[in-house]
Amino acid sequence: MLRKNIAALIVCILLFIAGFIINGNLSLYFNLSGLMIVFGGTLAATLLSFRMEQLRIAGKVISSSYRNPTKKESDIINILIDLSIKSRIEGILSLQDEENETSILFLRRALGCLVDGYHPDQIRDILNTEMYFFKLRREDIERVLRSIADFFPAFGIIGSVVGLITMLGGIGDTSVILQAVPIALTSTLYGLIFSNFIFLPFAANLKERTNHELLLQKIIMEGVISINSEINPVVLKTKLESFLTPSARQTELVSYEKIRDRFNIKFSEKENQN
Repeated sequence: MLRKNIAALIVCILLFIAGFIINGNLSLYFNLSGLMIVFGGTLAATLLSFRMEQLRIAGKVISSSYRNPTKKESDIINILIDLSIKSRIEGILSLQDEENETSILFLRRALGCLVDGYHPDQIRDILNTEMYFFKLRREDIERVLRSIADFFPAFGIIGSVVGLITMLGGIGDTSVILQAVPIALTSTLYGLIFSNFIFLPFAANLKERTNHELLLQKIIMEGVISINSEINPVVLKTKLESFLTPSARQTELVSYEKIRDRFNIKFSEKENQN
């Protein structure tokens, strides 16, 4: 899926650049003064708004979100069912081995609570707290990205104003006006491109990934609590598949005949005739 996204992204970028080339020389859209105003102003506003540590964490999260794909819901469900079967055969303490092998930090945290003998209510409370602050941290990073995305158009307008002031100051001097026009126009262009082409997509991707990871964490929490209650693996599978879309579930639907037999539903005369 990631390869398909990259291929589609390359095609879209080429189409985007082609739109500039068709109606003129690509070099016309490059202006160092406008670029410096937009980037310098945005960087200054960002540094005044956020701590360097916060920006560093945001960079790491963005990099990780594109480099490390998340597991599918069905994969998590299969892991939990395997753990449920193992706990019934070898005992709950046998999950200590799985705690050290899994790569999912939240699952390791949940298994740690399980093998330490925490009460189900305590496990639910701890994991809900973990999920709550995970969501807060991600929302904080998303806020940083959206704030930077807002800075870019604002400083693009500032660059345009600088260009217009230079044009007004050079009335009567054609050379000054010709130098100022590119600053006025390209500054707004740079602000809009970097805002809508980079940072807003970063924020949208982070939000989508956060929602997906919260769903996985919810599945893990319900699965681990069910394992602690020694629920039957078949029942656990049915319960956890409720989190999946109907097309992603492996369970076959119960036929109408079985429903009728289970609840002693008799056929009506009209149904018998059909």
